[in-house]
Amino acid sequence: MLGFLRSKHHEAREIVQEIRRTHPADVPAPRHDGYEPIPDTPDFSSPEHTSHGVAEIEALASVWSTRTLYTGYALVFIIFFVNSLQQQTTSSLSPYVYSEFTDHSLIAMTNVLTSIIGGVSKLPIAKLIDILGRPEGFAAMVALCTLGLVLMAACRNVETYVAAQIIYWVGYNGMDYVLHVFMSDTTELVNRAFVYGIASFPYVITTFIGPAAAQFLYERDALYLGFGIFAILTPIVTAPLLLLLWSTRKKAQSAGVIQPKPKDRSRMETIIHYAVEFDPIGMILITAGFVLILLPLTLATSGTNMWSTSLMDRWMAPDIIAMIVLGILCVVCFLYWERSGAPVCFVPYSRLRDPTLLGAFLLACAMFMSFYCWDLYFSSYLQVVFNTSIRDTGYIYNIYSIGSCIISIPVGILIRRIGRFKTPALAAIPLFIAGTALMIPFRSPTSHITSVILCEILKAVAGGTLVICQEIAGLATGNHETIAVSFALVGLGSKIGAAVGAAVSGAIWTSTVPVYIERYLPPEKKYLAAELYGSIARVLEFAPGTEEREATVRAYGVAQKRMLVVGLAVLPAAVWGICMWKDIQLKRVRQVRGNVI
Repeated sequence: MLGFLRSKHHEAREIVQEIRRTHPADVPAPRHDGYEPIPDTPDFSSPEHTSHGVAEIEALASVWSTRTLYTGYALVFIIFFVNSLQQQTTSSLSPYVYSEFTDHSLIAMTNVLTSIIGGVSKLPIAKLIDILGRPEGFAAMVALCTLGLVLMAACRNVETYVAAQIIYWVGYNGMDYVLHVFMSDTTELVNRAFVYGIASFPYVITTFIGPAAAQFLYERDALYLGFGIFAILTPIVTAPLLLLLWSTRKKAQSAGVIQPKPKDRSRMETIIHYAVEFDPIGMILITAGFVLILLPLTLATSGTNMWSTSLMDRWMAPDIIAMIVLGILCVVCFLYWERSGAPVCFVPYSRLRDPTLLGAFLLACAMFMSFYCWDLYFSSYLQVVFNTSIRDTGYIYNIYSIGSCIISIPVGILIRRIGRFKTPALAAIPLFIAGTALMIPFRSPTSHITSVILCEILKAVAGGTLVICQEIAGLATGNHETIAVSFALVGLGSKIGAAVGAAVSGAIWTSTVPVYIERYLPPEKKYLAAELYGSIARVLEFAPGTEEREATVRAYGVAQKRMLVVGLAVLPAAVWGICMWKDIQLKRVRQVRGNVI
């Protein structure tokens, strides 16, 4: 037995030493101008390629034709279209599903959980697609998204629905992430913003179709049918892209461009190899750290005993403090491990201290926190205050999505022409701040809906510009090996911001709306306060102008103004993030190889 253990220990040491040799502990920091020359005739099977996923996608790019490349992009755009239609339809139905379970206030808590898990999961997904390959990672995300939709279609209680939402959003965000990494793999950096803009254009079309489809399903009492339809469509529309990638891989293998995986490893050697490659210690530390820091935001701002304790008492609870402290310790331990102990870094340490990437992370965090401080209950606000239909609510609610998607195309063209991403961001951030500030006086029950729409348009123009610029900033100072993890870090920043913003929104909503509904109701109708707070469908049963409806309208107005004040207060951090960026000339940066755009 002792001899067996010694032999396995010897095998493990040999594998770790081999991986250390072919995987530098840290990717060298790029030159300050972002330029990194690449050989014209690379050897894709060389050990210098420290990531199988990167080597494989470069090999695919070296053998596919221009026609195959454009076919792949056409399939990507079809997937974006169906995913966007799916998200627009299901998000419009979501408030009614919660109301059916008489827990409309769970919207914020669920969004916090999905943002936390969806954001943190991008780092393991980045590692997955770098080690196993882009097609395998995408297939796994499709499976999770489909499973979530199936569970939503079959659920009959709120617990199952919340669990299904979490699974769905991990898969949905993962699909979106892998597709964006694929586009980054197959475009030059200077053209990447334009390609991202084109890829977002399907969202413009589905913004009009999705809410109308949701209205159709709701009027026919078929809420769950919508989830079932998309559970069938999702694997169907993603299969052609997977088949294209797998067939191109076989072509590359036949041409000898991709070296086959070694088959002489024992099972134990294979387990040790992938365990070292995945860096499970780093993965556990960073995942646990962010979950333990962000989860208390949900626990402190929700629960059945919300009104028996003050907000300060909930934040000072021992379990809340313990989780936050443990989360911070996990993040600190992660940084130390990545710097000193990891055979293969989960996140290259040079990326963790790169000011441009950190600035993109900070901008994403601040911008999404500001947005989600008020956005979660905006659709409910429109229906209750302005008496809009589900369809019209969806149109107004999605002005930001439409505008940001439309503006991203000319912004991408501008970045392609000037080769800079910092200048457009500096021009857009004042507009974003102004749009948020103007919402405060206009977000009142006495305001005209036109004022609300104009503010949404202003924020859409600025927000679309900032999102494109932050994505390019996150990638500009790295190389191809770091594309996936850099994109994941920027995405993590947006999800952290969304989680914090959703938690703030939920705290303001739950501490404001029920109190003010009860305050504004006449004495003989105060018993309706809990019903009006818990279900938007119950509120809409009362006609505009009735005492019950007006009390709810005034309470919603107070809550929305408070949310916007907090959203405005965090935007100086976004300005700071942009100022941290290096003003890199993108035309001098070359990150990818092969037949690319």
